[in-house]
Amino acid sequence: MPTFLTAGDSAILAEFGHEISPEVNDLVIAWSTALARHPFPGFLGFVPAYASVLVEFDPGVVDADSVRHYLEDLPVSAVRPRSRLWRIPVLYGGVWGPDLISVAETTGLTPEDVTAIHTGTRYRIYAIGFSPGFPLCGVVPAPIRVPRRDSPRVRVPAGSVALAGQQTGIYPLASPGGWNLIGRTPAKLFDWQESGLTRYQPGDYLEFYAIDLETYERLNGTGQWPEAGDLHG
Repeated sequence: MPTFLTAGDSAILAEFGHEISPEVNDLVIAWSTALARHPFPGFLGFVPAYASVLVEFDPGVVDADSVRHYLEDLPVSAVRPRSRLWRIPVLYGGVWGPDLISVAETTGLTPEDVTAIHTGTRYRIYAIGFSPGFPLCGVVPAPIRVPRRDSPRVRVPAGSVALAGQQTGIYPLASPGGWNLIGRTPAKLFDWQESGLTRYQPGDYLEFYAIDLETYERLNGTGQWPEAGDLHG
C-alpha cells in the first residue's frame, strides 16, 4: 500500500518508498496500470516516476478525500506486462559526445573505459520524462557516475546519450539540458504520429552498443526505430 500525500488542491502523490529498485518500480507500474484501467470520475491523468505516481484530478468534480479513499481500494494485479529489451546504437565521443573526455577525466578512466562500461550494462527504464519520450534509466555503474553539468546547455541535439549521477538517458528531441553528453544515437525514438509518442515503456530495458561513423551516417535520418525483443534473463 503506498503512502498518499496531498499535492495542491488537484493532485495526490502516491509514494512507494524512496529506493531506486526494479521491485519498487514494478509496484509503480502495476499500480499505474490499474489506475488507467479503473479511472474515477474527475480523473485527469497520472505521472509515474521511479517510486511514486502523481494522480491529477478535477477538484470541481471530486474532492481529495474521495480520491484518496478510492485509491486506497484500487484493485491492483500482481501480473505486470512483459518487459522488452531495446538495443540502442551509439556513436561515442567527438562532436556526438562532447563530454566523454571530461567524464573520463572526472572518473579517472579512459574514454574507451567509459564507453565499455556504459555499453556493458543493461539499464531499466524507470520513467519517461522530463521531456516527451526521454527514458530515465538506471542504475549507472559507480565507476562512471558523474554529477550534472554546472552549466546546462541551451540546446542538446536530438539522440544525445547522456549521464547524470545514477541515471543514463537519451534526448529524443532537441532541448535544453544539463546532463553529460557521451554519444549520440541515429535511431528514431519519438514520433508525434504514434499514439504513445514512443515505443518503449517504463519497465523495459535498454542496451547500448558502439558504432562507427560510417554506420552512424548510414542509419541517420532513415527513421528506423531501435531493435527490440522480449527480455530473457
